[in-house]
Amino acid sequence: MLAQKVDVDAYYSSEKMHAAAPAPELRRRTLTATSPRPPRKSSRDESTIIERLKAGDQEALETVFNLYSAKLYNVAHRILGEVADTEEVIQDVFWTVYRKAKSFRGHSQFSTWLYRLTVNAALGRIRHNKRNQEVEYNEFLPKFQKDGHHLVRPVADWSNALEDAYAQQELQKIINEALDQLKPVDKSVVVLSDSEGLSDKEIATALDLTVSAVKTRLHRARLFLRGKLATHLGHSPA
Repeated sequence: MLAQKVDVDAYYSSEKMHAAAPAPELRRRTLTATSPRPPRKSSRDESTIIERLKAGDQEALETVFNLYSAKLYNVAHRILGEVADTEEVIQDVFWTVYRKAKSFRGHSQFSTWLYRLTVNAALGRIRHNKRNQEVEYNEFLPKFQKDGHHLVRPVADWSNALEDAYAQQELQKIINEALDQLKPVDKSVVVLSDSEGLSDKEIATALDLTVSAVKTRLHRARLFLRGKLATHLGHSPA
């Protein structure tokens, strides 16, 4: 049942995507959303790579690129939606990683630092392009009576009708359009939580928010996405 959380990741595009290398030394390569993950590095191995990176070792940068570029590309692409913008953001991110590796103090996981750089770069691109299509949430949020009950009763359970009403491709388009209408930070929260599986604490660190702010943004964003789907099916957002 689709209660308050929309399984957004199930509807994200899995088509082939391309990531640009952050520097001439890194080869341009093709990435896919379903690419096999590289072998998991132990914390000791990762620490060694980070120290080499801080020392300006370009091979360490390529190792970091191989380990994280596909995931970071997916995050940036889901926030931005444009291949060209995503490629430029990823190029900027890894160039920043190379230049500012010494600023990583180890207060959070290295991957969380990389997510933070990626999301900040993506949000900066949105502000620069001024192409965001965000809308007011209230129209698509559930309405309540003074006693706390839903204004529209009984509340329809329409979630099982989604696949019957829409082909997968059409449903994916609806989800993507709804995501594009979220405020950029809210969209980033949804992507990091529902797609990347980060904890509220990790998301808070990555986005420089409090944990309670992450919970609030995630809850409202999921309600908004659910409301958008409901209205497409002819139901009340309740």
